[in-house]
Amino acid sequence: MKNISILDLQEKKEKSEKITMLTAYDATFAKIVDQAGVDMILVGDSLGMVIQGEPNTLSVSLDDMAYHTRAVARGAKRAHIVADMPFMTYQHDIKEAMLNASKLLKTGAHSVKLEGGRNIVSTVKALTESGIPVTGHLGLTPQSVHALSGFRKQGRTEDAAKRISEDALMLEKAGAYAIVLECVPDELAKQITKTLMIPTIGIGAGPQCDGQVLVLYDLLGLNPEFKPSFVKQYLNGAALIQQACEAYVTEVKQRDFP
Repeated sequence: MKNISILDLQEKKEKSEKITMLTAYDATFAKIVDQAGVDMILVGDSLGMVIQGEPNTLSVSLDDMAYHTRAVARGAKRAHIVADMPFMTYQHDIKEAMLNASKLLKTGAHSVKLEGGRNIVSTVKALTESGIPVTGHLGLTPQSVHALSGFRKQGRTEDAAKRISEDALMLEKAGAYAIVLECVPDELAKQITKTLMIPTIGIGAGPQCDGQVLVLYDLLGLNPEFKPSFVKQYLNGAALIQQACEAYVTEVKQRDFP
């Protein structure tokens, strides 16, 4: 089965057809979301929080990302797979960034995602010119959580909005084929989406982006305490799973199973 390509995603923007993206971290969930018709699967460094239980994404390693990307690639047959490049695997040295990105492609990713704007333009240019497709990521960039003083909405002032808009254009010029806009004002996301030729994927950035992305565990309600305004829980997953486990415990103790 043919994977969704960068050209397919570009055509969706040109036809005003919304793009869908979800995270996945293993083969089982990758197969499910792939069969559900999702266009893109993000193997996000968010796994540091939802899989490993860390307070942020900073501890995720390249080996972690390669392991989970390989698993997702085994499960998904049609979606475009994007792998996050973790903290400090691309900021220090362009050659090192190219080697690290190529490792993720070799494990099954079709492209990589980098956080940042003008500070990584030269790296994005080098990656794309070497044949490694890149998704950009602007606004709330979780790898900069300490510099941003926490997980806060970005681009709220005129100067901040202007900087994000300029960064988006720079990333497009450097060769990025899409940009994730996270937690920026709706109007800013709308303006950037209209300006860019490449697709924008929003999360907490309003309905005017070319596509939307959610963390699968949030969509499924597996962490019911986490309820930011931009997340919609399509399932009370935590309660349903707990009920199933409780039923198992009861049946075993009562000798009803097996």
